[in-house]
Amino acid sequence: MSKFNQLCALQGTIMPDGGAKELEKFFKEEMGVTVKFETQVKTLPDNPECTETGGRNDIFFYIADDDIDKFAVPRLQMGIRWWEDVLGNEGGYLYTKEFLEKYKKSW
Repeated sequence: MSKFNQLCALQGTIMPDGGAKELEKFFKEEMGVTVKFETQVKTLPDNPECTETGGRNDIFFYIADDDIDKFAVPRLQMGIRWWEDVLGNEGGYLYTKEFLEKYKKSW
């Protein structure tokens, strides 16, 4: 059984009709990697005074530890980011305090 430790963010994406199983199947068939769906969230506004922004749907999943090496470069073509990169580039303000407490930066 693979271990899953690296959280990935697929920003601005709607969950497929088949849900988590379809998402996981897509990555297995298209990229040959195993992922485990974690959650999806709507982002907060870019600026608390501008409520017209925000509401983007982001999908979060874990990549199997054994697949990180072969996933690291191809993921960039799909706009998939490591969670730590989102946080490191000051993107954490788009997520609730509860979300940030649950998914802390791990490296």
